[in-house]
Amino acid sequence: MLPAVVKLCCGISYRHLRSMAGLQRTAVAVIGQEITHLQRSGQIQHHMRKLVGLNYDEPTPEDINSVPAKEDQLVYIKQGQEAMRKALNMLEEKDGWNVEITQSNGDVICSKVIPGSTKVFRLEAVLEASPDELYDLLFVRLEEMHEWNPSIQHIKVLKQVGPETIVTHEVSAETAGNLIGQRDFLTVRHSSKQKSRIYLGGASIKLESFQPQEGFVRAEDGPTCIIIEALDKDSRRSRFTWLLNMDVKGSNKDNTVLRAGCQSQLSIRRCPEHSWISPDTSADA
Repeated sequence: MLPAVVKLCCGISYRHLRSMAGLQRTAVAVIGQEITHLQRSGQIQHHMRKLVGLNYDEPTPEDINSVPAKEDQLVYIKQGQEAMRKALNMLEEKDGWNVEITQSNGDVICSKVIPGSTKVFRLEAVLEASPDELYDLLFVRLEEMHEWNPSIQHIKVLKQVGPETIVTHEVSAETAGNLIGQRDFLTVRHSSKQKSRIYLGGASIKLESFQPQEGFVRAEDGPTCIIIEALDKDSRRSRFTWLLNMDVKGSNKDNTVLRAGCQSQLSIRRCPEHSWISPDTSADA
């Protein structure tokens, strides 16, 4: 996988950057710095654009039932599709977005407070990777994420509900001295390929058979989504739009420590010798 893709996905997936209430802004700052680093090294291009419609064709009940599935499986499929629909509706709303960070090179990350939700963030970037490469990394090989994202201890697919929907359990990695405390997430994830775009959506769910575990804080993903769109005809570049929406279920008493941890992890992610960059691509980093 292209190193630019791996490094950016490390940034956008870092749970520990958002592991306490009030730290979302810090996470966004770290993401912005990482994008700047990649852009300066020539590995990523980034620009903002006006959203002109997300072109997502919402499935009909006939579409949902066209594939044989057990009743409980249909519940997960509908939950995943509903999460995606809600997240896309958030992105489609043009008003209320505020600029959080503006870099001298034009990098911009926006935020918005949505009734009934915490502050959400929107990131847009152009990546030197095809939509299929990104889809493979973020959905098909999801369980391998801990190999290149040191903030993840593991991700396990608990239920495979057809080719487009999965239920996962994710555990964040321990930090030095475990000052922050580990979070775990129980999430339904749904994907949809439509024309030149790929949609990845999801939200937290509850399972009676998988209650919160001792030693972890059960955090929650609100409706969230990623949109991956081919930028040009050869599909070697992708426009990447990501909506971050979560409730970390904690306090921010250790803000200073956590901010230092964020910056430390950012420095580690920039190290080209780190294990998440494969030997055949590290020379390009």
